[in-house]
Amino acid sequence: MGSLFRSEEMTLCQLFLQSEAAYACVSELGELGLVQFRDLNPDVNAFQRKFVNEVRRCDEMERKLRYLEKEIKKDGIPMLDTGDSPEAPQPREMIDLEATFEKLENELREVNQNAEALKRNFLELTELKHILRKTQVFFDEQEGGMHTTESMTRALITDESRAGNAMGTVQLGFVAGVILRERLPAFERMLWRACRGNVFLRQAMIESPLEDPSNGDNVYKSVFIIFFQGDQLKTRVKKICEGFRATLYPCPEAPSDRREMAMGVMTRIEDLNTVLGQTQDHRHRVLVAAAKNLKNWFVKVRKIKAIYHTLNLFNLDVTQKCLIAECWVPVLDIETIQIALRRGTERSGSSVPPILNRMQTFENPPTYNRTNKFTNAFQALIDAYGIASYREMNPAPYTIITFPFLFSVMFGDLGHGSIMALFGLWMVLKEKPLAAKKSDNEIWNIFFGGRYIIFLMGCFSMYTGLIYNDLFSKSLNIFGSHWRINYNTSTVMENKVLQLDPAGEDYLQYPYPFGMDPVWQVAPLNKIIFQNAYKMKISIIFGVIHMIFGVIVGLCNHRYFKNKMAIYCEFIPQIIFLVFLFFYMVLMMFIKWVRFSAANEGAFSENCAPSILITFINMVLMKSVDWDPEKDICSPYMFSGQSALQTLLVIVAVLCVPWMLLAKPILIMRARKEAHHQPIVPVENGDAENGLNAQNALGQHESQAAAAPGHEEEEEMSEIFIHQGIHTIEYVLGSISHTASYLRLWALSLAHAQLSEVLWNMVLQVGLKQGGWVGGVVLWVVFAFWAILTVGILVLMEGLSAFLHTLRLHWVEFQSKFYSGLGYAFQPFSFETIVDVSGTTSDE
Repeated sequence: MGSLFRSEEMTLCQLFLQSEAAYACVSELGELGLVQFRDLNPDVNAFQRKFVNEVRRCDEMERKLRYLEKEIKKDGIPMLDTGDSPEAPQPREMIDLEATFEKLENELREVNQNAEALKRNFLELTELKHILRKTQVFFDEQEGGMHTTESMTRALITDESRAGNAMGTVQLGFVAGVILRERLPAFERMLWRACRGNVFLRQAMIESPLEDPSNGDNVYKSVFIIFFQGDQLKTRVKKICEGFRATLYPCPEAPSDRREMAMGVMTRIEDLNTVLGQTQDHRHRVLVAAAKNLKNWFVKVRKIKAIYHTLNLFNLDVTQKCLIAECWVPVLDIETIQIALRRGTERSGSSVPPILNRMQTFENPPTYNRTNKFTNAFQALIDAYGIASYREMNPAPYTIITFPFLFSVMFGDLGHGSIMALFGLWMVLKEKPLAAKKSDNEIWNIFFGGRYIIFLMGCFSMYTGLIYNDLFSKSLNIFGSHWRINYNTSTVMENKVLQLDPAGEDYLQYPYPFGMDPVWQVAPLNKIIFQNAYKMKISIIFGVIHMIFGVIVGLCNHRYFKNKMAIYCEFIPQIIFLVFLFFYMVLMMFIKWVRFSAANEGAFSENCAPSILITFINMVLMKSVDWDPEKDICSPYMFSGQSALQTLLVIVAVLCVPWMLLAKPILIMRARKEAHHQPIVPVENGDAENGLNAQNALGQHESQAAAAPGHEEEEEMSEIFIHQGIHTIEYVLGSISHTASYLRLWALSLAHAQLSEVLWNMVLQVGLKQGGWVGGVVLWVVFAFWAILTVGILVLMEGLSAFLHTLRLHWVEFQSKFYSGLGYAFQPFSFETIVDVSGTTSDE
């Protein structure tokens, strides 16, 4: 078997690199993405490794780039993304990059600080402008006094003082400022309580929002002026203003002074507007220039950081001039890796070539399945269940066909399949522009990642829709019906449960060329009965064949790992048990279809066809059926000798249970006893390279593998018996439950067809029955509603349900027959993966 059906053959290699060439060589390997390095310093703290300073420098550069990215996004400047991936810079280029980023950050921070100072100054002048305007209105409202504060003074003089003519000359002070609008009610209450009502407050709202220079938010504020008498109240009022973070501004009492100050404020605001505009233009130019290179800078820094992280996994030799690494590599790519190492050595100018040596190890290698954009989604479905053990049969190639086919059995509809296929085809044809958008929507990313699965599921559903002759719950009359309806209107009115007779002239005595005859569409009473039996039987047929195929794939695993014991003690009894019981039931279905028909007479007529279910139950219970051919022409058997054959099949199938249960533990026990009386032969290196674990080595080499160095200790015989008992019970009961589990193909197919018919009869048919121009409007509305329900319920929800059930059939019913999934994934050092993951994290 090639690498398509198994994971790649891997080997552990030791790599020797000269210190000067190590960076360039690792860079080439990162571009290649075919080497998984092992950490040779697991006990060394991350802060004590050799290249920790370089990693910190990369972290600092990333911080600066994130700061630039944040400022660019704040201004809404588009960042250029060509899609190209620049090469990792040489170590000497790090200094230039650091200097560039330092210069940009300092320049941008200085511009931001200046802009913030200017905006704060602008805010203060704007607030002062509003204070001068609003307070002028306050002062202009006072009438009939020599002083502008006379009415305020009256407000602060008590009635008793006025009655006693003790008013005299009173000079009031005042303060003016601005405060956030939401703080004003609490501010007013505090003034009243703290000053015992001896202050006079006037306030007015500033209609337009003001920009907060610290965060850029728009805030709403109000102008206030407070009149009071005496220094004690003045101190108290200022403390309250400070507590509520109100800003106080000087406000002259004389009108001429206020007008003069207002003119000066307006002049300064105009000058500040000019300076702010120039500052913003300069900031924008700096950010636009940075946005052109930001993506490439991120990629370069992440590649440098990844290289130094990888170099920290290496060991130094005694001379401190050579770096030593251990890595897993695919055997087929060793030459490609060596070429990349030589290329890196030439780039660095080193004269010492790198050395790549294969090592012998008992450690299980990682699992590496080569994929492309088409097979990647199917491989992801398999890996979601568990990573395959090393060199174990990979179910993904078979899943490419079986997954969309089993899905289509449940989702068979030409119309719904067309919608799904067109959506998948659109994503496939628009693959490059859609992939370049890099959406953050998780649901869309799942759909886009499975675009080929969706396309195949749609195509297969169109095929099964033609087989079922189902198009939005209606049939296609392509070849003309092979049935003739001989009933007239009066006959139907007298007997509404009439059925067509396949034995008479109603049937033309030869089948419809492809799929189901469209006449079933006009036979609602017996259509469901016919489809029920038809779909239930094909579900069992597909299920049994699928499970038998899974057991045969397990045989390929046993033969590859040379595990003869598993073949004799597991595969043979398993396949016999499955074939003698369940595949025999499938054969009975075909025999029934072939031998019994409405055209036959006597024992093989339609009325004499025995029930497959009852026959199978009687077979398993070994129950004999009394039949007298003289009294009953219909035989309970389909062929002669069926009873004896069924008894033999059941007996052999039952004998397979103790075979599976006891054969393997007994052979292991005998092999261990023999191992104590013969010398130990070392295990061949080839077996170790093939990753034979304890389970695979329990075959003909069990006694040798158990004593070989590097293998786990022998498992107790009691545990072996228990494990074998568990596996036997699981297989025997699982064969029954898994066969029944495939009935979900029948159930979901019927449910899908019935839902489609309900939508047609209860929604779209309502619009089709309307006449005139009103009917056109109603049909337009009803069709839109029907289309939304069709896509939302029958395509999306039913499609998701069928997808999940198909996934379960593959994970549990199929893969449980051969797939252990105990491996770990091959995770090579790849710039493409690192940049994609880092880019996604940064975008979020």
